[in-house]
Amino acid sequence: MISAIIVAAGKGTRMGANIDKLFLDLSGRPVVAHTWQRVEESECIDEIILVVRDGMQPTFTELAREFNFKKPFRFALGGKERQDSVWNGLLQLSSASEIVAIQDGARPLTAAKVFKDTVAAARQIGAAVAAQRVTDTIKESKDGITVSGHLQRDRLWAVQTPQTFRVDVIRRALLVVREKNLQVTDDTAACELIGQAVKLVECTSPNPKITTPADLHYAATLLSLRSSN
Repeated sequence: MISAIIVAAGKGTRMGANIDKLFLDLSGRPVVAHTWQRVEESECIDEIILVVRDGMQPTFTELAREFNFKKPFRFALGGKERQDSVWNGLLQLSSASEIVAIQDGARPLTAAKVFKDTVAAARQIGAAVAAQRVTDTIKESKDGITVSGHLQRDRLWAVQTPQTFRVDVIRRALLVVREKNLQVTDDTAACELIGQAVKLVECTSPNPKITTPADLHYAATLLSLRSSN
């Protein structure tokens, strides 16, 4: 069995105070409904775990009814940090689950092929991540004011989600994080702690995360272009 965890427990402070970015309108439906739809359309995914804030379960259940989502889903509660939310999601997986794709709730345009490709790579080596090559020239600044170094662009990748793993691998990696009381910025960082190789799966189509109002306009434009093709 292949599972997906949609991490949908945060609000996103960069959108502004008291704004839940996951429920902002994007081309006629909430951002998170687009994300859920992308997972729903991915044939390789068998079940969905939604990590939400306590009290939001009825709202997400209504989304499933409104948009006719058919795949089995369950809820997990969000934790203090993202890694805690993912851990809570892992605890809700079916016992038969072998592979899990972890997806940001605010990433509404991920193509089904990306889920398929990361699942295949994770099955092969244990862990995989959707990523795009960095095209900008990247500079390092130690003081935040002046340039202190140059990074080789051809070695740099911007990682995204889904981040996909064999279930035993990500559980073992996050257990180490929890035991050492560490904080990691994404799930692949936990894998690095246990020496687990992570396959880069190049994402060739736009896969933005909604973080600022400009991202919302960009995503709406992309959806409009897709619907017109």
